[in-house]
Amino acid sequence: MKAIFHHQIWHLLAILLLVGGLQIMVTHFGLISDGVLWGLETRVWFWLAILIPIMHQIYVWLVWRLELYQQTFTSRYGLSKAFKGYAIGFSLLFIGRLVLVIVLALSDANTLPLPPLVATLLAVIIAIPVIYLFYSVKKYFTLERAFGMDHFDRNYSRKKFERRGIFQYTDNAMYIFGLMALYLPGLLFLSQLALIAALFNHLYIWIHYYCTELPDMQEIYSQTEFTSLTKP
Repeated sequence: MKAIFHHQIWHLLAILLLVGGLQIMVTHFGLISDGVLWGLETRVWFWLAILIPIMHQIYVWLVWRLELYQQTFTSRYGLSKAFKGYAIGFSLLFIGRLVLVIVLALSDANTLPLPPLVATLLAVIIAIPVIYLFYSVKKYFTLERAFGMDHFDRNYSRKKFERRGIFQYTDNAMYIFGLMALYLPGLLFLSQLALIAALFNHLYIWIHYYCTELPDMQEIYSQTEFTSLTKP
């Protein structure tokens, strides 16, 4: 149990600081608009867009750690069924993050004081590394590994870290570029709240990295293979 909760006190403190700071910021600067979409106020969509990444990362932490240290799921259901069940939950929550940011952007549209042409140009610039990342994941890294198969199949501990595609430039491409996709709805619909929610997602994924994935990688992989992963 100690290993399962390793660094999670820091995870809890960090998320409390992030959410508290977010509440103060949007309240102090009056950033919550009076929009309504599908019968729900923009305020509700905003906090739902903040809640789902928290649910997602808690889900990943709990499943990863239970499987890594106790083989909770593979011992009962086998590798294939255990990973498939986890991957379905992961996918639904990840898609939910994007969907809620899009819905929030629609509810809060045209609140960003930025010329549409500039916002569109920024969206195109951001989209380039995002597309390259997903191409690199599909061609080289594989979705299974991106989902965390190495927590389920310890044979992955013998695999080399991927150095092709976008991964030749940084070991943490998933964290640096993957969540950048969430900025696109805010830019395209000129929504400041959607951009704030995207920024929250991006900051929170790094909390997940340092509090959950980094310690897990130290457990799964050899120190020689792992040393470069301590750097963004």
